[in-house]
Amino acid sequence: MIELGIFFNEPTAFLVNIGRGEIIDEEALIEALKAGKIAGAALDAVWREPLPPNSPLWDMKNVIITPHMGGQADIYVEQVLSIFEENLRRFLRGESQNLINLIER
Repeated sequence: MIELGIFFNEPTAFLVNIGRGEIIDEEALIEALKAGKIAGAALDAVWREPLPPNSPLWDMKNVIITPHMGGQADIYVEQVLSIFEENLRRFLRGESQNLINLIER
């Protein structure tokens, strides 16, 4: 889980989660939003989906909630498939350190 205090020291920060809801401590996020410790949040994924109707996140003016499909577009498959195909070619040639969009952890 991400500890919000570690990353957000400025009230201008805006949290964007397009990954997994479980990585965000929603209670801490709600408190940080209420206290003005961060400017806002855009959530495409939340801890419990669908987000319960009584969640305070629904009523916050500084929160954008999308239905866990923020990455969808008409050309998504075409774009992803070409990257996947090229990465597969490189991987099979032993070029695993030369992949497109490689993230070093």
